Amino acid sequence: MNVNVEKLEKNMAKMTVTVPAEEFEKATVEAYNRQKNRISIPGFRKGHAPKAMIEKMYGAGIFYEEAVDIILDRTYPEACRESGLEIASRPEISVDKIEKGSDLVYTATVAVKPEVELGEYKGIEVEKADSVVTDEEVEAEIKRTQERNARIVSIDDADREVKDGDIVNIDFNGFVDGKEFAGGKGEDYPLTIGSHSFIDNFEDQLVGHKAGEEVEVNVTFPEDYHAEELKGKPALFKVTIKTIKEKQLPEIDDDFASEVSEFETLAEYKDSVKKEIKERKEKWAAQENENKVVAAVVANAKIDVPDAMIDTEAEQLVQNFRRRIESQGMNFDQYMKYTGMDAQSIKDSMKPQAETTIRTRLTLEAIVEKEGIAAPEERVQAEIERAAKQYGMEPDAFKEAIGDQMDALKKDLAVQEAIDFLVAEAKLTEAAPKEEKPEKKKRATRKKTEDKAAEKAEAAAEASEEK
Repeated sequence: MNVNVEKLEKNMAKMTVTVPAEEFEKATVEAYNRQKNRISIPGFRKGHAPKAMIEKMYGAGIFYEEAVDIILDRTYPEACRESGLEIASRPEISVDKIEKGSDLVYTATVAVKPEVELGEYKGIEVEKADSVVTDEEVEAEIKRTQERNARIVSIDDADREVKDGDIVNIDFNGFVDGKEFAGGKGEDYPLTIGSHSFIDNFEDQLVGHKAGEEVEVNVTFPEDYHAEELKGKPALFKVTIKTIKEKQLPEIDDDFASEVSEFETLAEYKDSVKKEIKERKEKWAAQENENKVVAAVVANAKIDVPDAMIDTEAEQLVQNFRRRIESQGMNFDQYMKYTGMDAQSIKDSMKPQAETTIRTRLTLEAIVEKEGIAAPEERVQAEIERAAKQYGMEPDAFKEAIGDQMDALKKDLAVQEAIDFLVAEAKLTEAAPKEEKPEKKKRATRKKTEDKAAEKAEAAAEASEEK
């Protein structure tokens, strides 16, 4: 086998691979042996027709496609090694010469790992992420706990009307252009008023009605609705309100604190909630600071990323996304149908993220090389133990299992060391105090004026009635 390398523009390269005629002939024989049981020739039992007879009847190229696949499987990895290229994409294969008794010649066009021209990366200045915990955040967290501990109570009062926050049990039937449509019918459906889980203002139109009432609800499907035939269409729903339930929230006091936590008083519970939020925000802030520093360093670097490299990374992101979708029990084809997307549009949507991932990785690897960064042995061992535990293995067994991937693991950890290095070198500045924008002040003033005007109007109306 002979490999010739030609460098192309924008970090692309073309490998021309020449495979000796005898190797190609062996591949066609192997292809014949794989396919002969599926080929029928008059006068021969299936699987017993000679190769030459099949080629005479169907043409010499009948086995070429599979023979080329066999050749590629055997020669492409070796060709990559011989080329000396750092290949960073899937190959685009083209067969240049293929004929009986001659050498097989094919080309593989690939992206190669681009050079990185590092910009400024030490002492990067970024605004420090805020980890201050406000009273509003503490109250909101306690409010969420209050919501989780609410009691759902059935309403027996026949005169009680539906209000915001209620849970109603309904039957409904939808019509578009006077006809029922698929998916527009339901029975005993629990609907929380104000959840906005139904389209348009469906829920609002149930407010003020009572259990046992039949209500006609008019809505319009949004233009981006997943069902093509319903996009932008007005619809009528005939709804029967069967039951009403309300959510009763517990009082936020010492008793509440002792029920939902290990603390006896509300003050102690609030302090605990504030501490938990603080820990979460500090972790988030550390990650945010890291992201800001790395993004700034990457922005300062110059890299000519080949399109084929982005394409390959985007395909990998799509596969990862597909696995996540299917792990949640959803068929990927159904997901595409539901969202109105196809494989190509999903891949195209992943390309900006793919390019960012590539630029970040290449920049960090360049810093690892320039600074001579390596992961300390204790960090490597800690990662091995963590991964081994995740897979239910002993550390030594895990190391043996990953084999050649150990170098890749150490490389990944060295990249993380580089990130730690960049953050340690960075200058994290405090955020400037936020000032209320003039427009907001005007709006607030206008609101007060409107409120006063409304109060005067109400007072005038009451005075008129008294007269």
